[in-house]
Amino acid sequence: MSRLPPAARAGFSSSSAGGVRAPGGFSLLELLVVLFVVVIITSLATLNVGSGNRELRLDAQVRDIQNVAQFALDEAQLSGRDLGLLLFLDSRGPETLFGYDWRERRPEGWRRPQVASDVFVEQTLPVEVVLSLTLEDVPATELLPAPVAPEAAPQVVFYASGEVVPGELELRSRDSGAVLWRLQWDLLGRMTLLRRGEPEDGLDRS
Repeated sequence: MSRLPPAARAGFSSSSAGGVRAPGGFSLLELLVVLFVVVIITSLATLNVGSGNRELRLDAQVRDIQNVAQFALDEAQLSGRDLGLLLFLDSRGPETLFGYDWRERRPEGWRRPQVASDVFVEQTLPVEVVLSLTLEDVPATELLPAPVAPEAAPQVVFYASGEVVPGELELRSRDSGAVLWRLQWDLLGRMTLLRRGEPEDGLDRS
């Protein structure tokens, strides 16, 4: 069996002691740098996914308001009973939240709807969102404080006659104040949903 000469063995030992690595190896510093980069990329991806989920949730809730409001108007005409959208402000937790619920006018007064209870569901908007209501071009500043009494009257009424007081709901970013969504309706309850306050196709639909 061949053996390395003493000089070669000495050179090998000297190189190992001096920190020369085998081809393809990584030093501890390089591994730490790679690990740091992976952590940063993962964190950014998580933030983007979280932000996207919040946007999707808000989009779904705004469209829910629009769809249920249109259903409420149809149901009011069919049943002969007024229905309404009730907006509230919940300050019981660490953050103030805006939300909405639904009411039906009965002989004893306003109450939660007896029909379609799975449709007329109370909802709370994300903490990043501020909600405002305007009726006939006049800001409606009085949002009811939570918890809301069952007999509380709604601010937006869908009359059995098929009419609604014209108005709009505006959802803004709590941090920047930018308009996120605007839901408008006319006397006949025809609704227009505007992302960032503008028609998505750039045309005026009003």
